[in-house]
Amino acid sequence: MDLYDAINRRRDTRAEFTGPPPAAALGRILEAANRAPSVGMSQPWVFVTVRDPDRLAAFRDHVASEREVFAASLADDPERAATFSRIKVEGIVESGLGLVVGHDPTTAGQHVLGRHAIADTGLYSVCLAIQNLWLAATAEGLGVGWVSFYREKVLADLVGFPAHVRPVAWLCVGEVAELPEVPDLERFGWRSRRPLVVHDEAYGSAPSATLSGS
Repeated sequence: MDLYDAINRRRDTRAEFTGPPPAAALGRILEAANRAPSVGMSQPWVFVTVRDPDRLAAFRDHVASEREVFAASLADDPERAATFSRIKVEGIVESGLGLVVGHDPTTAGQHVLGRHAIADTGLYSVCLAIQNLWLAATAEGLGVGWVSFYREKVLADLVGFPAHVRPVAWLCVGEVAELPEVPDLERFGWRSRRPLVVHDEAYGSAPSATLSGS
């Protein structure tokens, strides 16, 4: 699979998991994450693997409660609520492996080249590591699901992050029966992908021609 194939095939996996990833493949995708670019070469990422069934179940239950909170916010939009009810938001137990990714701003000390003006560059770097991992997992035929229905303190406490490490993602990682052709949110009618639009010189000017397929 070449890079563009991996980009096009990548999916946020929820319902297709069949079990945890092979150890060798997990090692390769983690190494791909560790090769991501980072501000000042700070590599401000932290990875915690979670396999314990009780811990997986505890996080699943927390996510389920947060799903209910979001569902309640849709009470004034029955059509949207019905659409959301059909969407599975996690595969925490089914994947058998949770990979918690955190941001540690202390990995390179106080003076990080390039971070002085934009503090969030470290956080952006962690997201680049996640994207590297996700594309590598796609090339390996593995599924990745980014769970976002959680409270940060709950996740930090669950995996023992110290106060200075911020949880960025719980990734469900595992083998899958298949990767769907169409993303779930599009397939269920929640939202469709927008075409690429590039503005010339400044935002608000007439957009240039769409570049998709060029």
